[in-house]
Amino acid sequence: MINKNEVGALILRLTLGLLFFIHGLVKFQDGIGNTVGWFNSIGIPGFLGYVVPFVELVGGIALIIGIGTRLVSTFIAIIMIGAIFKVKLAIGLLGNGQMAGYELDLAFLAIAIYLAINGSKLLSTYQIFLNKDRYSNKTA
Repeated sequence: MINKNEVGALILRLTLGLLFFIHGLVKFQDGIGNTVGWFNSIGIPGFLGYVVPFVELVGGIALIIGIGTRLVSTFIAIIMIGAIFKVKLAIGLLGNGQMAGYELDLAFLAIAIYLAINGSKLLSTYQIFLNKDRYSNKTA
C-alpha cells in the first residue's frame, strides 16, 4: 500500500520543482545579466544573480527527478526568505496593484520547509539508486 504522506510529498516536490525550473529558465532566457543588474539595483550582491537562477533551474530539475530533495529545498527556502524580506515585505502580503505581494513566496517557503524536513522518496531517483522498496523504508 502506498503511504499517503509520500503521495502528498511527491505532489509538493513535483510542483515546487516544476515552478522553480520555470522561474530559473525564464531568468536565463531573459538574459542573466538583467537578473544580475536587478539584484545590484536592489542592494543584493550581483553574483547572487547567477547563483539564484542556477539553484532555481538545476534545483527544479533535481526536485522533479528526486535527487537531493532536502538540500535543494533548503536552498529554495533560503531564496524565499531573501525574496520575502528584501523585495516583497514592503509591498505587503497581497501586493499593491502593480506588484504581487509575498503570498506566493510564503507558500513556496512552506513547501520548501516541509520538503527540507521530510524529504520525498516516492518515484525519486534516490529510491532507484539505493534500491529502496517503493512503499516502505526497507531495502528491497
